[in-house]
This record gives sequence, structure tokens and C-alpha cells, in this order.
Amino acid sequence: MPSFVLRSFTRRTSLRLVGTVVCLILGTGLLGGAAAGAWLNGDAEPSAAEVAYDAGRELWRNLPVDRLFPPEVSAEEAGPGGADRRWVRVAVAPDSACGDDAFDPLLARVLGAVGCHRLVRATYVDETESSVITVGLMFAQGDAGDMAALHDRFADEDLGTRADLMPRTYPAPGTPAEDFGDAQRASWTIRVLEELPVVVYSVSGFADGRTVEDPQPAAEATAEGEEGTVALSGLGHDARGLAERIGDGLRAAARERRQDR
Repeated sequence: MPSFVLRSFTRRTSLRLVGTVVCLILGTGLLGGAAAGAWLNGDAEPSAAEVAYDAGRELWRNLPVDRLFPPEVSAEEAGPGGADRRWVRVAVAPDSACGDDAFDPLLARVLGAVGCHRLVRATYVDETESSVITVGLMFAQGDAGDMAALHDRFADEDLGTRADLMPRTYPAPGTPAEDFGDAQRASWTIRVLEELPVVVYSVSGFADGRTVEDPQPAAEATAEGEEGTVALSGLGHDARGLAERIGDGLRAAARERRQDR
């Protein structure tokens, strides 16, 4: 009799143990599945890098206008022959949502790959008031992957040198740039940043309002030995130099804000 009781007890205990293990496995699987589902559904917390990148999208309103577009911008050895350059701001456009007056249709379609969150623009003249330059900052909706893809496309397809993708100007009434329209565009540059969701561009022309029949991208107009009208006038240097300084200033401001957090 005792042996019979012992065998029955052992069998029941084994069954309970198996049931407990099965429940644990199922429970772990359910918890793991829920965690995986949350991850797949995008519920995971964004990384610090992603938060910082997204914060760059709002710099257009979190920085004062004089930080975005300083009243004066100087650059050593930024002109033809290594001459120093100095530009003075004459107008700032109201921030906009990239309407029809911002970009020609083809350029708007190309930039549409990253979306337009906000556009801010300003127009400068050089210190001799012989050249006018509009510089713009398009804050994009896209993420880092979108911006990297657009950056690579501009590089691979040489889009920055195509005259049909030239940015538009911001002519301001009552300033030396009031006659700075589409026909006056002489040189330009477009830079797709990767560390910020921003496209920096500039376009230059003669302050006297003359029409330019053969505009040149800044990369060509600043090449050594280039002797065309646009190159010799320094308009390519103006477009490149101002875009570089405005872009560098924006990157520096973004770094400072990250360090302050």
C-alpha cells in the first residue's frame, strides 16, 4: 500500500511541475511578444541623437533672427584672388511654408523628397553694393535617412550645378536688391546638410539689376582660372561664401544648444 501512495504522489507532482513550466514559457512568450509588438509599433523611446536631430528642425523659431542671419557677415580670403569679403543684410523675408515664390517647380519637386517644414530667407549686399545675394534655410520634415539620401542624390547626379534647379531670389522693395528677380540670377549653390534637417542655399546677382544670360553655379564660377563674367565679378564667391558662413553659424548654434541641455 505505501508504495502505491508514493507512486501516485510522484506522478501528481510531476504533472504539476510540467504545468508550471509550460505556464512560465507561455507567459515569457507573451511578454516577449508584447515587447516586440511595442518595438515594431514605434513605442520605443527615441535615442538622444534622434532627439537632438529633431530639435534642429525648430531652430528657425528658437534662434533670434540675428543668429540665423547676422546683420553683417565677414569672411577672410573668400573673394577672387583670396580677397576678403563682407556682406550686409538688407532684408529678411517673413518665415513661410515654401510657397510658389520660394522655388521653381522642378527644384520644389526635388526638395519635396524631404518635405518643407519652414523656410527662412534673407538678402544681403556686398560692402560695395555691387552684388546682391539671397540666402535661404529650408528646415525639412524628413529624418536623418531622408536627408542623407537627398545629400547623396545631389552629389551623385550633380544637381547643384543644374541651372533649372537654381533657387529663387528675395527682392526687397526700397533696398539695393529690389530689382533682384529671376532674370538677374547669376550664380548659386545648394547644400544639403546631414547633421541637421536643413538645406542651405544662396543665389547672387548684380546689384544694378542687369539680366544674366549665362548663370554659373558657384562651384564652376570659383574654379581656378575661370574667366567668365560671373567668375570675374566674384558672384560665385559671394554665393558660396555667404552660404558657407550662414550654414556654419547654424551648425554652431545647434551644437551650443545641445551642450546646454
